[in-house]
Amino acid sequence: RLRLHDGKLIKDRRYHLRTYPNCFVAKELTDWLIDHKEAPDRETGIRLMQKLMDHYIIHHVCDEHSDYKDAKLLYRFRKDDGTFPLTKDVKVFLRGQSLYEKLVSVEESFLKVREENSVKYQRTFLGCEMIDWLVQEGEAENRKEAVELGRALLEHGIIQHVSNRHHFFDSDLLYQFWINFRRRRRLTELLNENSSRALSESPDSPFCLRKLNPEPGNTSFLSVQTNKEIKIVSAVRRSSITSLAGNSNPYFSTTPTLVFPPVAECNPKSVLKRPVTNEELLSPGAPYVKKTLTIVGDAVGWGFVVRGGRPCHIQAVDPGGPAAAAGMKVCQFVFSVNGMYVLHLDYQTISSLIMTGPRTLVMEVMEAVE
Repeated sequence: RLRLHDGKLIKDRRYHLRTYPNCFVAKELTDWLIDHKEAPDRETGIRLMQKLMDHYIIHHVCDEHSDYKDAKLLYRFRKDDGTFPLTKDVKVFLRGQSLYEKLVSVEESFLKVREENSVKYQRTFLGCEMIDWLVQEGEAENRKEAVELGRALLEHGIIQHVSNRHHFFDSDLLYQFWINFRRRRRLTELLNENSSRALSESPDSPFCLRKLNPEPGNTSFLSVQTNKEIKIVSAVRRSSITSLAGNSNPYFSTTPTLVFPPVAECNPKSVLKRPVTNEELLSPGAPYVKKTLTIVGDAVGWGFVVRGGRPCHIQAVDPGGPAAAAGMKVCQFVFSVNGMYVLHLDYQTISSLIMTGPRTLVMEVMEAVE
């Protein structure tokens, strides 16, 4: 956007006796993308601009077109007309970027290359160091507020524990900035970020916010299967799906986008008697015990359902499935998946982690002590 302003591609333009401030012509911008090596051809340039439209970064000046057309049509960056949606996610991302820039610009920054378990990590810091600095610089009024800020940054994928095993704490645990905000990026990277898998392999990308909290009201739950598909189902027993879907297949339909209607019937009430927070689970002396389960998936799946978020819990377990045989029970909370700390994730992200992982699943769960 700033480069387009500098190059005078973004300017006030007049069309049909009306002046449209700070806009650009789509065809001219496609030419510019190719000339400046941001896109190899017009088709890629169009796909890139469509991606920006899908993420509410640009739009047609009159909002008459929902897609990007390589024509003499006027489009505008939403930041230039005040319509860019400053959601909580975007605000957290911008806050993280601001803190990073402030940290790397000071002399003798505590962001350093450090080693843990013979592995070197870039842009690292101790949790207590960050807390001290946030309070000292006036970025937070007190240590409690600083911890809340650190947790928000972690939950949005901006920082992380170096081995991804802990949430953010005021301690000597080692963390790192997961995004290098100063790395020069090309727009074509946008086209490689269509999945959570791609995101995990491209940690430096700033374009797609990795929001890890579930949306309010999104209460459907997912069955975890080995065929790497996600379906909304109404019960754990595999044979019970037939009556709901009206399908002769007693397992799962192979259509990736199938949702069994009506959705309201697919959202059973949570098995939890009351909501439980991560802080409650992790507090010293809490009445919870951690167990490690090794589950070998069969031809149908692992036989359990994950639901909720921060933390996720086991909503249901197939009595005859692999998970039940491994000792999984309803109401257990998911602590880690294949060595990755997941208390701060939502059920969709955890389901994706499981389905893109190995057939033999190692999970740590937290169970209430009777």
